[in-house]
Amino acid sequence: MALLEINDLVVRYGEIEALRGVSLKVDTGQVVTLLGSNGAGKSTTLRAISGLAKPTSGDILFEGKSIAGLGPEAIVRLGISHVPEGRRVFPGLTVKENIMLGASNRRVAKAQLSREADGMFDLFPDIRAFSDKLGWTLSGGQLQMVAVARGLMAKPRLLLLDEPSLGLAPVIVQTVFRIIGEIRKETTVLLVEQNARMGLSVADYGYVLETGRLALGGKPDELWSNEAIRAAYLGGHTKVSA
Repeated sequence: MALLEINDLVVRYGEIEALRGVSLKVDTGQVVTLLGSNGAGKSTTLRAISGLAKPTSGDILFEGKSIAGLGPEAIVRLGISHVPEGRRVFPGLTVKENIMLGASNRRVAKAQLSREADGMFDLFPDIRAFSDKLGWTLSGGQLQMVAVARGLMAKPRLLLLDEPSLGLAPVIVQTVFRIIGEIRKETTVLLVEQNARMGLSVADYGYVLETGRLALGGKPDELWSNEAIRAAYLGGHTKVSA
């Protein structure tokens, strides 16, 4: 049984149909990457899973049970953590305080949360020196690391990562994806990414979305060798097999 399974998912924003019958699955221990150009429906897929967008129809199963229509608080308690695009770090809190906020779904003593937050700096050594600095003082890459660390503090069984490389310098992108490679040892990951090469480099399986529909799916080497994935990555038209 898949950890996450999406069946014929439709999501509308008013008259706009953002997802048009999307179906996919994520098995325990996998990194699965969603690729596609802007407006393809990648972020909407994550928002529907985490309860931020209400499905119009279709179903979302987590461990075989439907979570479609549940609120974000209930979904995070089930073990799904969402790191949205844009980092959204609280600028007036320290780095460590931001990280600790990720455990708000857990009933854990503050002293233990403090120890766990300190432990995150082993995974994210580049931000250790900024533990007591305010969020607004960090660079984009450092903010991304804080956002991912905060998501991991929820102890998720499934981590949803939305565009972790967006706006980052190439050397920082390499660092972020190295960390994703470490995260996968303990946490299943569904990754949304426009950088196809990097997104597939850490993935066990990949899907390509185009204008709200699932265009392709396959193992990374199959997708990368297919001209269709290159067309999707460049914003061109991807032909869907009959």
